[in-house]
Amino acid sequence: MDFNFLYVLIAVAIDWIIGDPYGFPHPVIYIGKLIRYLEKKFRKISKSPSQLKFFGGIIVILVAGTSFAIPYFILKFTEKVPLIHHILSILILWTTIACKCLKDEALKIYKSLKNNDIEDARLKLSYIVGRETKYLSEDEIVRADVETVAENTADGVIAPLIFAMIGGAPLAMMYKGINTMDSMLGYLTKEYKDIGYFPAKVDDLFNLIPARVTGILICLVSPLVGGNIIKSFKIMIRDRKNHKSPNCAYPEAAAAGAMRVQLGGINTYFGEVIYKPTIGDKIVNLNKEHIVEVIKLMYFSEILMLIIYVAVGMVFR
Repeated sequence: MDFNFLYVLIAVAIDWIIGDPYGFPHPVIYIGKLIRYLEKKFRKISKSPSQLKFFGGIIVILVAGTSFAIPYFILKFTEKVPLIHHILSILILWTTIACKCLKDEALKIYKSLKNNDIEDARLKLSYIVGRETKYLSEDEIVRADVETVAENTADGVIAPLIFAMIGGAPLAMMYKGINTMDSMLGYLTKEYKDIGYFPAKVDDLFNLIPARVTGILICLVSPLVGGNIIKSFKIMIRDRKNHKSPNCAYPEAAAAGAMRVQLGGINTYFGEVIYKPTIGDKIVNLNKEHIVEVIKLMYFSEILMLIIYVAVGMVFR
């Protein structure tokens, strides 16, 4: 029996119900601590940009290897105790999926805006984005929130599911380690462009297929938010290169097409202004209700991914 099939479905169900409880010792916290520790150590001994870039590659090897090895050996050692093995497989997979967490954090910002508390919205947004939020207007806050949910539908939901389906909990956790490296180091700013070069490139490679799959899924579920499948596909294909990342524009453009809004533009990271091309057409003015709509796109994309997984599993059994 293919237990991984059940592990994925149960892990998603747990995520829908409880998400990431506060105080839970989430593996990403410890992956982040490892990344920060290695970054500090290698910055101290690096004497040139090329050395810093090289050590960024070493960070990728160490973090990806550790993220894969720990769950792999834990599950290997528990194979002879099936109940514990099954439970641990489900729990590890559960920690790699972030659908409910993304929804909860995005809705906190939505609720602050509904209460006309822009300062609180800026603060809550700062918890989930890398850009500076201190002086953002309501429109910019909404755009940042929508872009984050759209992008992380790939990074935090569909990609972990795809890697879980292929290689179980160890591969899903390795992806999580790679994605965490990119979120911490993969910036184009002067401070991070060298040490973050390889983390960003490896993350791009691992997201190459998941980002495109996510874009397709979002297009397919676009009618659920009043969108059009064909038009969403056209926007996604047209604007797929309008981003510094070779991947992020796929889910963002699909979401923009589905909601008939425009995303992208100017952002500030660590004091540096970064211009991003616009994505989508401004048929409808972006507003806070689009936060709710992009969350719907995320959830229904995940559901469609699971339906496809179940269907394929039944065919090849």
